[in-house]
Amino acid sequence: MGKAWLGFVGGLAVILSGALLAWLVQTSGDVTVRDVRFAGDRGTTLSALVYTPASATAARPAPGVLLSHGYINTREMQSAFAIELARRGFVVVAMDQPGHGYSSAIVGANDFGGPAALRYLKSLPQVDKANIGLAGHSLGGGPVVGAAASDPAGYKAAVLVGSTPAIGAVFGSKATADLRNLALVFGGYDEFAELMWQVPRGFDAPKSPAMQALFATSGPIEPGRVYGDIGAGTARVLHVPAVTHPWEHFSAGGVAPTVDWFQRTLDGAARPLPAGQQVWIWKEVGTLIAFAGMVILMLTAFDILLGVRWLHRLARTPEPGRARRDGRWWLAFALTAALPAITFFPFMKLGMLFFPMPVFPQWITNQLLVWALLGAVLTLGTGLVLKAPKSAVRADWPRSAVIALLSVGAGYVSLHLVDRYLHVDYRFWVLGLKPLDLRHLGFALAYLPLWTVFFVVSLRGLHGSLAVAGERRGAHYAAGILAMCLGFMLLLAVQYGALLATGRLAIASEPLNTIIAIQFVPLLALVGAIAVFTWRRTGSYLPGALICALLVTWYVTAGTATHWSPQFQLPTPGGG
Repeated sequence: MGKAWLGFVGGLAVILSGALLAWLVQTSGDVTVRDVRFAGDRGTTLSALVYTPASATAARPAPGVLLSHGYINTREMQSAFAIELARRGFVVVAMDQPGHGYSSAIVGANDFGGPAALRYLKSLPQVDKANIGLAGHSLGGGPVVGAAASDPAGYKAAVLVGSTPAIGAVFGSKATADLRNLALVFGGYDEFAELMWQVPRGFDAPKSPAMQALFATSGPIEPGRVYGDIGAGTARVLHVPAVTHPWEHFSAGGVAPTVDWFQRTLDGAARPLPAGQQVWIWKEVGTLIAFAGMVILMLTAFDILLGVRWLHRLARTPEPGRARRDGRWWLAFALTAALPAITFFPFMKLGMLFFPMPVFPQWITNQLLVWALLGAVLTLGTGLVLKAPKSAVRADWPRSAVIALLSVGAGYVSLHLVDRYLHVDYRFWVLGLKPLDLRHLGFALAYLPLWTVFFVVSLRGLHGSLAVAGERRGAHYAAGILAMCLGFMLLLAVQYGALLATGRLAIASEPLNTIIAIQFVPLLALVGAIAVFTWRRTGSYLPGALICALLVTWYVTAGTATHWSPQFQLPTPGGG
């Protein structure tokens, strides 16, 4: 028990150190960050983080930039751009698009919230209304075009990162704008090259007829060359860094051209710095450390709770059903690792038939659950074929549910406090965990039973098939973690190996699901670690299954997009 409490305190220390590092970087350059809500169009509410440098005041307003994230992302995903712009003297509003994060409505509503967000940015007294920039990554081009269309003279420059002026049409938007002083940043390995610019590879973007028309040229565009005139608002420039779509907002190659363009086109920034001088990555390191601290906190809370008299009945010595790693064990391991990855694309495609509805309003979550539940059926089938041993420990649902709720609750409270007081969450790159607001809590309660079915079946099969008597702790953890995530590692290796070699994914028709799959490597590795940790202490699959169901339901529901409401209806998504 003493060791568990020491670990619990250590987890809190890790969280605090990581969150403070992230906060220090996010506020570097004497910047304050506020979490705001403001009125959108047609009765909606929009959410944003507002970054204000101390140099920006009502008496001395600074240039302002509106930032928008891509599909199934949130405002925090643009923190690299926000941090670098704010510490150079720009006021930044990093918005949640409608249907994302803490903004209401659904994806694409009201021209992606762009017009209202631009009005809000210009309403801030510390913002110079004559020096406004607009920037968005991927589907974040939708708010940029929507804002520009609503107020053509209300901004001076725009940047589209991994996007196109036509991206809004993916979700039915009819807004169009001849964007003023436009910079395009499009990765040479961007997975969406065909969707965005109708070329097979990102490196072929300069040859895109649509892009050439935008630049008013009939030949290949020269990256880095400024076409047109900044003073007249007709300037155009293209950058093609050697990065993928999700790296465009998480790399110096994506951030530097954006910062440089606004420093060239907007006047009045108080602290000009070289665009390549960047510190944002340390904020991501901090939030990753805090994420790790939360995992430590939850697991040590589980250990502490096992010492409580009523919950102590869960503590049992495991009784593995296998005596050694024989051929049947390796077959079970291979199937456990391979089937989720092999079925991911086809089952996600099938899941698109699971339309958003009042109870299940998130399209991507619905697709993931179709994949998960069909995978659970396959797990049951392979267990019968391989005659996996059954657990000798009887599942104790009441105690397992209580210890799972309290363990995950400890992690949730830590995130709530960090978010409330430091305005950072737990994340790294595409992996991000946010607190739930009341709307998303309702969604989570609806989705939780379905995720619970998946994890109960999957982790019961994991321990029944792969637990070996007398196995060393390290080998046990390695087997559990790799069984859960190795298939996705290999799937991504194939997809991105082909992308790096040829400029196209091996399965080129699956750019969005490939990017979604990236986060399943660390997420499923965490599931495997939690499953082994809890089983070694209880001899039961159930506590770990319920912890994972709660954690993944929270993670997916808070971080993806909402597609249904009584007021708005939109077509099937197709962009990033």
